[in-house]
Amino acid sequence: MPKYAHLHQCVAEASLPGVDLTASAPASDEQLLRVHDAGYLKRFLSGELTEREMRRIGFPWSPELVLRSRYAVGGTIDTCRAALSDGLAVNLAGGTHHAYPDHGEGYCVFNDVAVATRAVQAERQAVRVVILDCDVHQGNGTAVIFANDPAVFTFSVHGAKNFPFHKEHSDLDIALPDGSGDEAFLEAVSAGVTRSVDLAQADLAIYIAGADPFVGDRLGRLAMTKAGLAERDRWVLDHCCQLGLPVAVVMGGGYARQVEDVVDIHLQTVRLTAQFASNRIA
Repeated sequence: MPKYAHLHQCVAEASLPGVDLTASAPASDEQLLRVHDAGYLKRFLSGELTEREMRRIGFPWSPELVLRSRYAVGGTIDTCRAALSDGLAVNLAGGTHHAYPDHGEGYCVFNDVAVATRAVQAERQAVRVVILDCDVHQGNGTAVIFANDPAVFTFSVHGAKNFPFHKEHSDLDIALPDGSGDEAFLEAVSAGVTRSVDLAQADLAIYIAGADPFVGDRLGRLAMTKAGLAERDRWVLDHCCQLGLPVAVVMGGGYARQVEDVVDIHLQTVRLTAQFASNRIA
């Protein structure tokens, strides 16, 4: 997807104060197997998934897809570690919340947020984690992975009639009708994040920002403006920072007709995170 290279270039050119662009290591089999079934992992890595399984993911199989998928997960693991160390950190990819333990779907091969959660728990850097999913699509894979885990609280605000058409049960779901704009979305975010953070009593928040609630998104069906999405980011970051809760930010989806719109929205998220990080240090 071209947005990732464009976003990296824009962040590099923006020279944001306090932003240090670093490359992550790819996720290892050991890390992936804390979440994903051994059979699924083996068949994906070796290109043995069926045509139907790959159609469900949405990409054709290739060695490059394997490598990219590993690196995206590794980026979220490192982002969580950095957030726990420094308070705030961003992965310029990630948010692949539709991946289940035994299959991928919706452009998601591995569930990076789930793998990263298990990684920091295994490293004893965090015990309790809250996942704040503000992408336009429900985090169905994430909901299933953590369904019986009281140490991980899952919150998703999403379009009621959008993909996935069978919704799973997060710890807290807020579904919005088609055409919902800034006011309705921001009200849902503020109510949901407040309640989730309060109930979770977490050591780490993972925030899936998502550019796809944007009014110009081909797959979004909501009507958020760029200003509204910036206010969403500002509100989530401010609420967590006020409580001293570390936040790892991942990008989530974005499918606007013009890739520049997607990159602009993601860049807003990065810029705001950098501002909050600078204020925290000051």
